[in-house]
Amino acid sequence: MDFKDYFPIWNKLTDDQRERLLRVTEFRKAKAGTLLHDGGPTCLGMLLVKSGQLRAYILSDEGREVTVSRFFERDICMFSVSCAMPDMQFDIMIETEKDTEFWVLPTCLYKNLMDESLAIANYSHSLISNHLSEIMWLMKQIMWDRFDKRLSKFLLEESVLEEKRELKITHEKIANHMGSAREVVTRMLKYFQEDGLVRLTRGTIEILSEEKLREIAGE
Repeated sequence: MDFKDYFPIWNKLTDDQRERLLRVTEFRKAKAGTLLHDGGPTCLGMLLVKSGQLRAYILSDEGREVTVSRFFERDICMFSVSCAMPDMQFDIMIETEKDTEFWVLPTCLYKNLMDESLAIANYSHSLISNHLSEIMWLMKQIMWDRFDKRLSKFLLEESVLEEKRELKITHEKIANHMGSAREVVTRMLKYFQEDGLVRLTRGTIEILSEEKLREIAGE
């Protein structure tokens, strides 16, 4: 399938707008671990995922990471086109978590389309609102939820994403997602292991009791 099959409001565009989109939109492929956007002032453009997985995260002055959003097939990432939005600037990094295929819609064209198309403007503002809601939800978790609850939720979500109970992920990677220190993650995982919730081996976390993790997560 092509770009038009993945862009949700394709049918609301004029023939001229569709032609311009197809002419300038670039299809790219990137290996897992590729940094697509460094959070600087230069906009990459709107990203539409065809396959794979993207991760958007913020980086503290001390180098600590925290994941703010993840994007999968058919998802659109607006963090990399925020300079097209007046008074909305996001210093957010974007990387590929898996081998990913995606389209890049250049910022200049996207801004022009927003100015002339009410459908694109409304859709874009809706996406930005969703992005901001995700960030607010994340901040609430970090500020108010216990770490064991957050970690339980993360392990359960990873298990669903990977469709397996044995997760190939390091403690450092988990810390980067959660905005914590590796030592804190390791300590809590050891508590989980002592309670029979998980089994830890090098580079692997096996979920032994999904039910108990859900209890801790409050699900």
